[in-house]
Amino acid sequence: MTLSNPVPPGEGDGTDADLAVESATVAATARSPWYFRLPVVSHLRRSVGLQRGMLITGVVLVVGLLLTALFAPLLAPYGFAATGADGVKFGGQQPPSAQHLLGTTVTGFDVLSRVIWGTRTAVAVMVCAVIASLFLGVALGLLSGYVGGWLDRVLVMLADAIYAFPSLLLAIVMSIVISGGQSGAWGGIMAAAISITVVFVPQYFRVIRAEVVRLKAEPFVEAAKVIGTGHRRIMGTHLLRNSTRTLPLIFTLNSSEAILTLAALGFLGFGIEPTSASEWGYDLNRAMSDATSGIWWTGLFPGLAIVAAVLGVTLVGESINDLNDPRLRTRRKRSRAQRKKVTA
Repeated sequence: MTLSNPVPPGEGDGTDADLAVESATVAATARSPWYFRLPVVSHLRRSVGLQRGMLITGVVLVVGLLLTALFAPLLAPYGFAATGADGVKFGGQQPPSAQHLLGTTVTGFDVLSRVIWGTRTAVAVMVCAVIASLFLGVALGLLSGYVGGWLDRVLVMLADAIYAFPSLLLAIVMSIVISGGQSGAWGGIMAAAISITVVFVPQYFRVIRAEVVRLKAEPFVEAAKVIGTGHRRIMGTHLLRNSTRTLPLIFTLNSSEAILTLAALGFLGFGIEPTSASEWGYDLNRAMSDATSGIWWTGLFPGLAIVAAVLGVTLVGESINDLNDPRLRTRRKRSRAQRKKVTA
């Protein structure tokens, strides 16, 4: 009887085929036109099945949010603070009709107009807060992980201290300090943006610092130091490019959290005045008493707007993070190959 030699781990299980397919995919992507290599476009081309459906759904919701915010003056039938048109006052708590497609609020605001104009406020807070926290967190994490020593210990201690404060409580405190609790459009936007920035900087800081600490001991970084590459070039070229893989997920999750924080501030009465800008959280607060009276339209549509915005941003972030991980792509290919082998 002849015994066959055991197959070493990693051989004969499709690993070589997976690597070959992955190499061919990378080579084809490098030869494709520049517009096919854009972040979302490239991920759409690589996605399959349910993952493609989730990514497309998220992209449609996010694009709809951005386009609505951009063309709000053209899409909204009335102004965000309008209580009448052509000298005629809107009735309060009017049900949906041809004149007011989503009805009116207790103060006579058109619900559709408030929802459309509210996208501008949500997008402004999301952009200001997340971009500021992204740049600060990445810069501090890169510096702390590469330099180390006492600077690293101090920054880590500050990040841990910020985590001790609940994000919503810090947002309320910052709103009161900056604008006294009630503010105009840009005052409320900056109050929410600054509070969210302070809360989310430690997240970017921790992720980047952990990756930099791991990467600076790799051979390619040591080789760069040996040939005399400057510290700034090592940090900006070798470490930064290889430590930002998980940032799309954090970026999108923080974007959705920014929308929720702004809505919570408005719901609790620390947001933007209704005559300065439209804000979904304030409209939900005013609709609480309507719900007990069977008036559903004043709170349903602002709530659906919040859900759609948060869901779209989250789906895009989760899909991009999944597609950026080659281990997940290999696992999917391997599972498909195994299913074909079983059926055969």
